[in-house]
Amino acid sequence: MLEISGLASWRITLPHTTAAVPIARALIRTALADIAVSADSDTAELLTAELVANAVEHTSGSSPIELVVELLETGCQVEVHDGDPAPPGDLSRPAPGAEPDPWHEHGRGLLLIRALSSDCGHRPTEQGKAVWFTLPARSRPAGH
Repeated sequence: MLEISGLASWRITLPHTTAAVPIARALIRTALADIAVSADSDTAELLTAELVANAVEHTSGSSPIELVVELLETGCQVEVHDGDPAPPGDLSRPAPGAEPDPWHEHGRGLLLIRALSSDCGHRPTEQGKAVWFTLPARSRPAGH
């Protein structure tokens, strides 16, 4: 079991391909598996997969993507870094008339991130941008 006193974090470089999505899901699942107080791992996996998939789909080039997971007593924060400085879209609310079509396969990632995270956003980095979300801590039932 991993004990957290303060902050624990992981940083991993992922390939700029769709193969990065299952790797990112496995990392977040592993990071949250053995701690007593964590965020909802299913939600963390889903939102991490959305951020990584968006970085692969919406950024050009072959520069790697970086996944950063920070575990906090208050929950977790996940960031995905890519080499494109352009913002990912409005993470605070959808643009007028930009609600995703529920019948389309794509276009709901930012909606999911806004709806399921406690906070989300993006920030510029030296190499491009970081898109992030946070999830609150959730106590595990006794015996788990």
